[in-house]
Amino acid sequence: MKAVAYSVKPFEKEFLAKANQKKHDITLISNPLSFETAAYAEGKDAVIVFTNDDVSAPVVNRLANLGVKYIVTRSTGTDHIDRECAGTHGIKLANVPSYSPQAIAEHTAALALALNRRLVKADEHSHHFDFRNDMLMGFNFYQKTVGLIGIGHIGQAVANIFNGFGCKVIAHDVAFPSSAQNIEQVSLDTLLAQSDIISLHVPLTLDTRYIINKDTLAQMKNCVMLLNTSRGALINTADVLEALDSGKVGYLGIDVYEHEKGLFFEDHEHDTRKDPLLTDLLSRSNVMVTPHQAYLTREAMQEIANQTIRNLDQWQQSKCVGKACVCAKNCRAVTPIEIPAAVTATVKI
Repeated sequence: MKAVAYSVKPFEKEFLAKANQKKHDITLISNPLSFETAAYAEGKDAVIVFTNDDVSAPVVNRLANLGVKYIVTRSTGTDHIDRECAGTHGIKLANVPSYSPQAIAEHTAALALALNRRLVKADEHSHHFDFRNDMLMGFNFYQKTVGLIGIGHIGQAVANIFNGFGCKVIAHDVAFPSSAQNIEQVSLDTLLAQSDIISLHVPLTLDTRYIINKDTLAQMKNCVMLLNTSRGALINTADVLEALDSGKVGYLGIDVYEHEKGLFFEDHEHDTRKDPLLTDLLSRSNVMVTPHQAYLTREAMQEIANQTIRNLDQWQQSKCVGKACVCAKNCRAVTPIEIPAAVTATVKI
């Protein structure tokens, strides 16, 4: 099968090459997918995308016009793909249903620990030979209540870690799994009211968008720790900034940001204009922002690459990809196609 993979970082190439074993003719490019860069897909059977790629209706229309039959995303989430538009064209869709939930869970715990014990500030001071303990006070996780919104594979892995710290773990999920152990099932209102630490582990849908907002923040304990390693738009950033100002949120750790598309995964140090909401967040000592890196372990990267190639294998054999299938049946109308602009060079594996 001929495919083009967009938004490929240098560290991804070895994992994709190892998984592919030259079975498929895959062109790797660093460009994100956009209406213009869709030109790379001409003559390809499939495109391989990532979370910050533009897979909106105009782009999907263009891909279909270029003959693309398959779209596979190197992620679990599919909120960046217009699934209905793809269905209009009969384009098959696949994701990576689960990959190393421990990678995301461990990063979540790392954010919590670093925020609580002021590790960034302590390290910065130590590098200047300032070894005072002033302003470094934390709290014990032991016997604190951790509330998990979403208790799938990642949520359960997070629960295991906090259970190990001696925390009480409660969780809310519309489809609470029977496999969840040592986790108390509660309503969302109860979770918000009782939790000292709240961590988000749900996909971004119409129902979960801005699940953290003025109303839900008002139900939380004062000085709550809020963690998000799922999707940025689960949190209304403007509302959280107000909650940080009032002290309602005492600690904020995020690996995702609602306006991260076109920003995360790239170097914007020398931009003359910077995102004002993110700039405000980064100015605060009780906020930690990491650049969507929770997935970034060698084990997780290999699992993502392996499942991506398995999806191509299945399609090449005219088989359904099973649990990885994220096709939609209800479709919207097709919009006109325009001629694309030129794009940059490629690498093959």
